[in-house]
Amino acid sequence: MANQPRAWQRMLSGRRLDLLDPTPMDIEIIDIAHGLAFVARWNGQTKGDFAYSVAEHSLLVERLFCRIVPNAPARWKLAALLHDAPEYVIGDMISPVKSAVGTGYEALDTRLTAAIHLRFGLPASIPVSVKKQIKKADKISAWMEATQIAGFSEREADKLFGKPDAAVLEGLAIELRSPLLARNDFTARHEELLTQI
Repeated sequence: MANQPRAWQRMLSGRRLDLLDPTPMDIEIIDIAHGLAFVARWNGQTKGDFAYSVAEHSLLVERLFCRIVPNAPARWKLAALLHDAPEYVIGDMISPVKSAVGTGYEALDTRLTAAIHLRFGLPASIPVSVKKQIKKADKISAWMEATQIAGFSEREADKLFGKPDAAVLEGLAIELRSPLLARNDFTARHEELLTQI
């Protein structure tokens, strides 16, 4: 009988996360924040001295979500912050790669998202209306990233992500910072939102 391939990863916290059957008890915010701070958006194809991390992106998406839905409860703000949390173990694949990989990636992402949500007191699956608002913030973030650090023209970004409302963007800019700063800010925002739930 052949051995089954290993489907778990040891985390820096000491947890052992089973990727095929993740449980909320396997999830720690320090692992998520650390992993996301070292995962580069755009496959690292961005300007600057630091990669633009998924942790930075997640912080921006949560800020944009708060602007789009100013009276959102803290739990949905937390869902926005955690919208890409599974990428701390499965990485950030650009959309064309996700399309090529197919449904396997989506199923893995869904299982991890459910475990992460349950770990932090959110429903395994959030309401569709909230998910749509988070996706809207995600697309605005992608537009900002594309035009500010990934070399896209505004016209090209408009076609791919839609033209954002200028009022939502006011005062916001992409920050390229060290993984340590991104990790610390992600963890701090997570803790702040948990205290508000």
